[in-house]
Amino acid sequence: MNGNVQGIGAQGATPIRRAPARSDQSNLDFLDLSTLFGTLWRGKFTILAVMAIALAAGLYYAYLIATPLYRAKAVVMLDTREEQVVDIESVIGGLSSDASVVNTEVEVLKSRGLLSKVSTELDLPNDPEFNRFLREPGLIASWKLAAKRGLGLTEAPPTPTLPVKQGRMEDAAIDGLLERLTIKNVPNSLVFNVTVETTDAEKSAAIANTVVDKYILNQLEAKFDATRQATTWLSGRVGELRTSLEAAEAEVKAFRAKTDLVNSETLSALEVQLKDLRDRIVDSEAAIGAAQTRLDRLATAQTAQERATILQDPQLTRLLPRIDQPAISDAFDARVADVTARITLEQRRAEAQRSALATSRDQLTARIEAQSADLITLQQLTREAEASRLLYEYFLGRLKETSAQQGIQQADSRVLSAAVIPTRPASPRRPLILALCAMLGAVLGAALVFLREARRDTHRTAQHLENATGYPVMGQIATFPARNRKEALAYLMSKPNSEAAESIRNLRTSLLLSDADNPPQIMVVSSSLPGEGKTTIALSLAQNMVGMGRRVLLIEGDIRRQDFSAMFGGRKSSGLMSVLTGESTLSDAVLHDEESGIDVLLGDQGNYNAADLFSSDRFREVIAEMRGTYDQIIIDTPPVLIVPDARIIAQHADAILFVVKWDQTLQSQVSEALGMFESVNHPVSGLALNQISPRGMKRYGFDVYSGYGKKYYVN
Repeated sequence: MNGNVQGIGAQGATPIRRAPARSDQSNLDFLDLSTLFGTLWRGKFTILAVMAIALAAGLYYAYLIATPLYRAKAVVMLDTREEQVVDIESVIGGLSSDASVVNTEVEVLKSRGLLSKVSTELDLPNDPEFNRFLREPGLIASWKLAAKRGLGLTEAPPTPTLPVKQGRMEDAAIDGLLERLTIKNVPNSLVFNVTVETTDAEKSAAIANTVVDKYILNQLEAKFDATRQATTWLSGRVGELRTSLEAAEAEVKAFRAKTDLVNSETLSALEVQLKDLRDRIVDSEAAIGAAQTRLDRLATAQTAQERATILQDPQLTRLLPRIDQPAISDAFDARVADVTARITLEQRRAEAQRSALATSRDQLTARIEAQSADLITLQQLTREAEASRLLYEYFLGRLKETSAQQGIQQADSRVLSAAVIPTRPASPRRPLILALCAMLGAVLGAALVFLREARRDTHRTAQHLENATGYPVMGQIATFPARNRKEALAYLMSKPNSEAAESIRNLRTSLLLSDADNPPQIMVVSSSLPGEGKTTIALSLAQNMVGMGRRVLLIEGDIRRQDFSAMFGGRKSSGLMSVLTGESTLSDAVLHDEESGIDVLLGDQGNYNAADLFSSDRFREVIAEMRGTYDQIIIDTPPVLIVPDARIIAQHADAILFVVKWDQTLQSQVSEALGMFESVNHPVSGLALNQISPRGMKRYGFDVYSGYGKKYYVN
């Protein structure tokens, strides 16, 4: 009962007993803004402490450890405008302005080839800031090396040759330069920022300007190389094309010399002749066919009439009416023979003519084909010569343009602003570091507070205790301004109108009214674990009920510890165990305390087990005897989670008061203890939230009564 704080106003819960079965209502709890800020306010000292540590670390780093770095920035622009003296875009055209080209130029600025030239010009391989091989090993590296040497694990590395060593030094310098170089493209522009950070202001500016200069020089060199290569290639190509052109023209001349004059007009005239021959051959074939048809019909004719009709001769037509006369018949036959001979002769002439025409046709066709082939060959040779001439003239023109372009090339980029020597370090940014450390400390402190709050599984309010257990809270008792139980009891007696006395009085009222029809006579006070203040509450209740004019018996049921002897001096050698064993009567064993007016039955030592004696019929008889003698009987029992005595004694009680220590007893311990009472079919009547810290209640935002109670309490 240490502490010297004022008690808070007591709040009595409703005396109506709830259902013994506990219901877990933790789901009704929720985290709102007031709870959040309240938790942070309660942990403000923790948060401030963590912030102070973080700020101290930030100060130590920013002012003692961090190396100042100076930042220099050069600005270069990609110039896509073409200002060539002659148009040779196809040979060495300028850069476009699309995203791929911009990203490519950024990578060119960061390329190891370009940075190698910068490193060589500024002698960075001999600078320890860029060459890690020249730096002193750090503390951790020194410890590792010492540990390896102590264990005999180190071996002398092979000495590299001079070229290998120089290569490593150059690579290390380029790696260091890449770490300190930043290339950024300004969004939606063709501008690049080349930023370098080193420990020396002049060095930063020199490196940034050298990178830009080498970048522009690299573009010029690339164009010079391209122009030179293009000129060399074009010269060789022009020579090859000249030789090819001369050969093609010579071939055309030779072909013209060995062939007749061939042109398309001559071929057209020959084709007209060929068409005429073909038409005449068709006519001859038609005449031959017609003659053959007449001859065939004449051979099949049976009468003179049919022969005259086939031959269509006028003389035969005149002789036909007199064909019956012999002379006329002979003349008719002779005329038929003559006409037939003439038709046969005409047929033979037509066949001879067709044969001659076919021969002429074939000869003319062969001539046309030969001259057509010669014309095609001539045209092909002419076209090839003309193509060679055009190609030769084109490359010759490109060669002249490229030759004229040498020496007047411009870079695709230009410097907008050179890097200047910075006057102050860019990092560490001490205000920002301190601000970030403070923010980080606040976040870590808040996280620590929330973690601590989340891990705390205790009860701080009567409402939370009721929701968690399902039992009513009959009283809330603040920490007494006393160092021990005797001083607490003396304080209650000397300050009957104090806040502490009123809280005990309120608890007493709740207990007596818990069953208005049958007020409890025997009250058991218990708790989960020792140190929760159940003995002090039992003493306080007994003293308070004595003040009502009632005869009260206080029984020390926790006979294993016998704490009452220190308060009441152990004036009797006999006690509860003696009464239960029959060694003493109840009246002889009861001790009357004159100062408080309480009758006390102390616990005494014995060879019997306390739980066995409390389960005996003798204890039942003693309880019945007490009921007839006293108005109120209060039994202080051992913690229910330690020994079974409390559950056994509860079988004879009218009311069971269970004490829970504020912000100390775990919810699982309370739940388990209440479950033990329920297991013997004797649930508790109510709870008492004990040893409440007023300052703690204020921190948690639950101190809602002390401000109003000051006018009612006399502490």
